[in-house]
Amino acid sequence: MSGPTWLRSTRPPLFGDLHNWALIQADALAFLQVIPNDSVDAVITDPPYGIAFKGESWDGDLLADADGFQAFSTTWAREVRRVLRPGGYLASFGATKTTHRLVAGVEDAGLEIRDQLLWLYSTGVPKGRRMPGGVSSALRPAYEPILLARKPLPRGRTLTRHVEETGLGALDIDGTSANPPDRSWPTNVLLAHEERCAEACGPRCTVRLIDEIAKSERRGARPVSRLFYSTKATPTEREAGCEALPKITSEIFSSKTGGRARANVHPTVKPLDLCRWITRLVAPPGGSLVLDPFTGSGSIGCAAVLEGRQFIGIERDHRYVPIARARLTHWTRQAARSSEPR
Repeated sequence: MSGPTWLRSTRPPLFGDLHNWALIQADALAFLQVIPNDSVDAVITDPPYGIAFKGESWDGDLLADADGFQAFSTTWAREVRRVLRPGGYLASFGATKTTHRLVAGVEDAGLEIRDQLLWLYSTGVPKGRRMPGGVSSALRPAYEPILLARKPLPRGRTLTRHVEETGLGALDIDGTSANPPDRSWPTNVLLAHEERCAEACGPRCTVRLIDEIAKSERRGARPVSRLFYSTKATPTEREAGCEALPKITSEIFSSKTGGRARANVHPTVKPLDLCRWITRLVAPPGGSLVLDPFTGSGSIGCAAVLEGRQFIGIERDHRYVPIARARLTHWTRQAARSSEPR
């Protein structure tokens, strides 16, 4: 991406090197209309969930209404369908309470529903409070759905022919295998380690339990895990690149930890390893273009440049644009250093 005319001529604030990445400060629904038809290889995004998250304006109002959230999902997904190249994939994070509306909205927009991934973790924070008698209105969340959809292939075109001619339409099985030498097939379930898992996994870590079962079944042989494992975003990962930004004391992870001074104050930062895995799954290698209409703190963009893809992000919230910009700059430099000959 050397700076297409339509991108360079945009009026909203534009950041980035215009080769590896570009970040536009704008409303997604408005700016998506500027992007030309059939110009994006994959869309990976973490949109509002319609659950009135922490009182944030971007997740409340009309979006907190079920019909309003579905209509919103259809609106942005219709534009995503238009800008995706035929056979291009959409991967969208969602919430357990509203994912059915997300799926319906995306399907109404004309995208094919291909699958739903489950990202399992053990570090969710309950959204309800414990009341007298040990009762509450909510369970502790332990997974997050990720919708997988695809722009339809041209009429009469077989998948084999389309993949051969464009590189789009299929998922990269070998590139996302948990054990590449064994050519194991990746599943639609992804696991996260507990935060306490560092040199060794904790006793209740899902990763450890599954691997122990696999080891026992193979009579002491090396476990062959069939699932992709990732930790949640660590404080170090969240803050990398943001050292020059002002720090704000806020409670993000849990009220039990108290306020912590941090530069990256986005409340739903996704781990880079998970975003990189999804990027490899849906965005063909060789510089394909990934779009994220709801960039937030930029995790998907960082993952894209680390995987050698090009990235365009859209974010309207002035609080998060500097964070995403700093993180994208940092990880682009890291990617360049890792590719230098030794």
